[in-house]
Amino acid sequence: MPTDWLAAPDYSISRLLIGRGIAAIYLIGFFVALRQFRPLLGERGLLPVPRFVAAVPFMSAPSLFQWHYSDRLLVIVAWSGAVVAAVLLLGIPQTISLPLTMLAWIVLWALYLSIVNVGQTFYAFGWESLLLEAGFLAIFLGSDAYVPSALVIFLYRWLAFRVEFGAGLIKMRGDRCWRDLTCLDYHHETQPMPNLLSWYFHRLPRPFHRLEVLGNHVAQLVVPFGLFLPQPVAAIAGSYMILTQLYLVVSGNYAWLNWITIVVAVAALPDWMLGALLPFARSEAAPPPTVFTAGAIGLTLLVAALSYQPVRNLLGRRQLMNYSFNSLHIVNTYGAFGSVTRHRDEVVVEGTDDADPTEASTWREYEFTGKPGDPARRPRQFAPYHLRLDWLMWFLPLSPAYGEQWFLRFLEGLLRNDPGLLGLLRRNPFPDRPPRTIRARLYRYRYTTWSERRQSGAWWVRELTGDYFPAVALRPSFER
Repeated sequence: MPTDWLAAPDYSISRLLIGRGIAAIYLIGFFVALRQFRPLLGERGLLPVPRFVAAVPFMSAPSLFQWHYSDRLLVIVAWSGAVVAAVLLLGIPQTISLPLTMLAWIVLWALYLSIVNVGQTFYAFGWESLLLEAGFLAIFLGSDAYVPSALVIFLYRWLAFRVEFGAGLIKMRGDRCWRDLTCLDYHHETQPMPNLLSWYFHRLPRPFHRLEVLGNHVAQLVVPFGLFLPQPVAAIAGSYMILTQLYLVVSGNYAWLNWITIVVAVAALPDWMLGALLPFARSEAAPPPTVFTAGAIGLTLLVAALSYQPVRNLLGRRQLMNYSFNSLHIVNTYGAFGSVTRHRDEVVVEGTDDADPTEASTWREYEFTGKPGDPARRPRQFAPYHLRLDWLMWFLPLSPAYGEQWFLRFLEGLLRNDPGLLGLLRRNPFPDRPPRTIRARLYRYRYTTWSERRQSGAWWVRELTGDYFPAVALRPSFER
């Protein structure tokens, strides 16, 4: 049967950027796993995978590690995923054959799904499901020899719509400050991990913060509908979404959430717009094979069926944020910052050489890589790299429940000078031998003012508000 109307010859550059972008983010994700998975979730990690898979059936969390987990196998999986992602980033399978390209995307999705589904709280972030959903759609992006499928381009726009519109609705239904336009009076200061420019964004005039919130509402509640309109409206909508995501990139550290949203929004940009930027990307291509088009139709029907619950969630009063309705993370619901904290509280971990600390004891502070610690230390840019431990530490002051399964084990690891955990930190104040006693204290942080910044050079001012976790030590029989 004729299938030319299901082809999208004007989106070959878009297809290239989407594919390369997803491959790049997969590469970062696997690199993060190589660096952080074992101390957090490995055989001796804070939340060991073997215990998890012993309690959770395969159908609830499909993963290669359901059959067997070892730290060595994790390294093999992560390196395999990184290599396949790098090959796709270079475009090698795409130039060889369509089946090889599809197989490479299937392998990437299956390997990363295996990691996410056993990652527990350390992988319970919306951008994990977002990467998996975008990566699953990439199986039908096609190869360089054939024009893209119009259905797949549409499915990426549908994904971009749910990401933005879901985030917009959760804000309007959640915190009042989104409705009275005051949320960004606080958010640049209280976000999980500020970057090197967040201080300057926070110190912008308050009327500008109102414009920021208005611009966000337009991007998330109005513009997404333009993705489904004819060109050039769809391109304008996609461009506006990309610009607002880039604004978020320069104002904070949100792992790869913004970058994957940018990648899927590229599906709204036709070649006549992108060709001026990437003229070398133009190529002659044939219509896709009938069997491939049939597969794209099947994919579209699958997404349509699985979209029922996410759409119902969007329209419901009790909207869930960043939730997967299936264990394969194929069609999900998204959202971000439905509520904004007004104050920044930070858990600061300290250790001492004294077995029985007194008021005269000297306590030395552990420094995390990305979260605020020393007030004089300037925040850094880490995104799209994801510091998983630092992000979870931000949640602890909000509720102890966020750390009840792993925080005590974290303190125990520091009392042992566990090299894996210490590798996740910026500085270990006990390089020669572990501390005898350790504690966690709660500080309230705020940005310095312009005058305080000029006088002291500090980025933060902090004030002790109390103890978060009392001083603890290992039993003598367990000390090394």
